[in-house]
Amino acid sequence: MSDSNNDNPFDPPQPERFEPSPLPAPHRAEPLPDAPAPIHAPVPAHEAFHPADPVLGGADPAAGLPPDTRMTLDGTSVWLNRLGEELVAWLKTLASAAVYATLIVTFGFQVARVEGMSMAPTLQDQDRLIVNKLAYRLGDPKVGDIVMLYYPLKPEKSFVKRIIAEEGDQVRIVDGRVFRNDVPLDDSFVPPDYRSHDDWGPRVIDEGYYFVMGDHRNNSSDSRHWGLVPKKYIIGKVQLRWWPMGHAKVF
Repeated sequence: MSDSNNDNPFDPPQPERFEPSPLPAPHRAEPLPDAPAPIHAPVPAHEAFHPADPVLGGADPAAGLPPDTRMTLDGTSVWLNRLGEELVAWLKTLASAAVYATLIVTFGFQVARVEGMSMAPTLQDQDRLIVNKLAYRLGDPKVGDIVMLYYPLKPEKSFVKRIIAEEGDQVRIVDGRVFRNDVPLDDSFVPPDYRSHDDWGPRVIDEGYYFVMGDHRNNSSDSRHWGLVPKKYIIGKVQLRWWPMGHAKVF
C-alpha cells in the first residue's frame, strides 16, 4: 500500500534555520560646530600649597588633630574671644558710670542724711535728702531756702539749716521772734513747743555772708551761736526728701 506523503514518519525532525538580520549602522556622534575645546587644569605643583597647610604637615597648631578636635578648638577660641569682648564692654560701661556719678556728685547733686533734730518738724532724724549743688552755681541762695552747709568752725562737718537773712539785711531776735529789716518773719511752720525765748542782735549781715537757723529753735546750734556763714560754705539747696518713701517731699 502506497502513501502519497513521501515523509518518513520515523525520520528525525530537522532543526529550524534562522537568518541573521542585518545590524544597524553604528551611530556616529557629530561634534557641535561651536563646542569649545575641553580645558584641562594643570595639577598644582608642590609650591602652590600654603606652608601651614595641614595636608603637608606645616605649622598649623591643629595639624595632625582629628577634624572634630580642630572644630572644638576653633569653637572654644571663638567663645573666649566673645567673652573677652563682653568683659571689655562691661568694664567700659562701669568706668563711664563711675565718671558720670563722680561728675554728678561733684557738680550736680548729692545724697545726704539728716542726723539730729535741729530741723524738726520740717526734717526728721535719718531723713534722706537730695541736695541740688547746681542751684547756687547758677544763682544765689534765697531767704527761706533749706541748705546744706559746711560748719564754719569745723568745715569737715556739714549741717542742714534754713536761711533767715542775706547780706545787707538787719536781723534781731526778741523773745524768740525773728525780725528781718524790722519785719517779723512768718514762722508759722514752727510749733509753739519748738520756739525759743532768746534775744539776739540787732546786726547787719556782712557782704557775702548769710544768717541761718534751725527750725527747732530751742534745740539748734546755728548763727546765733557760731556766727554768719560765708557763701562759699553753702554746698547746695535741699531739693527733695526721698526717704522715708511715705514722707517724700520737694522743697
